[in-house]
Amino acid sequence: MAAKTHALEVVQKAGVDHEVLTYAAGTDHFGEHAVEELGLDAARTLKTLVIHHEREYAVCCVPVAGHLSLKHAAKALGWKNAEMADPKVAQRLTGYIVGGISPLGTKQKLSTLIDASVRGAQTITVSAGQRGLSIAMSPADLAELSGAEFVDIAAD
Repeated sequence: MAAKTHALEVVQKAGVDHEVLTYAAGTDHFGEHAVEELGLDAARTLKTLVIHHEREYAVCCVPVAGHLSLKHAAKALGWKNAEMADPKVAQRLTGYIVGGISPLGTKQKLSTLIDASVRGAQTITVSAGQRGLSIAMSPADLAELSGAEFVDIAAD
């Protein structure tokens, strides 16, 4: 199958073991929708969020079952604090629309954090860069391909 998105292109070019999952895209609560449509484990399905501090931006991947701790993410990045990025800015930086933002193949290289809770999972699922399209792969491959670090960034 030819790559439909930059995220799929990155994964296919690297030759890592993965599975492309397609489903009917929703219009909100994108992560929860993917979990429901595909019958996935919400603790092993990641939502991709873009955060910022002043002029710095980063990507954070946390399980759909949890919430991002902006405080933990900021600390891991060496920032004083962090806020959610404006959706239009997130789209411009990543090249993906909200609900389809992937940590892979972003337009601009951003620091990337993956919640440590998924590090030991055999497989995790993350957006493939388009609503209704996900990639199932190993957490180690996701981290390597996105240049991410595993850090405790989920809310307590």
